[in-house]
Amino acid sequence: MTDIISAIRAINSNAEVSINAEDFDQITWHNGTEVISKSDIETKQKELQVKFDAQAYARNRALEYPPMEDQQDMQFHDAIDGTTTWQDAIQAVKNKYPKSG
Repeated sequence: MTDIISAIRAINSNAEVSINAEDFDQITWHNGTEVISKSDIETKQKELQVKFDAQAYARNRALEYPPMEDQQDMQFHDAIDGTTTWQDAIQAVKNKYPKSG
């Protein structure tokens, strides 16, 4: 789950706050920062988690795409040889991790 401080900052990017041990009972609001309710923070945490989970395919793809130097070499040879090595490599990763939603 998304941490409490991330949810607070998503609600109020200027919030001055500290928290101990991810404990709602140990949030300290500083310098007049308006207190955000636990329910509002939990709602925002769920919202942020849904967004994070929806991007799993993109994170997985980024880990499996060939390094840019290799991709450029594939593109160069594809242009010279009339092959589709680069497109095939990229498509294989996209097929393995399709966009969700």
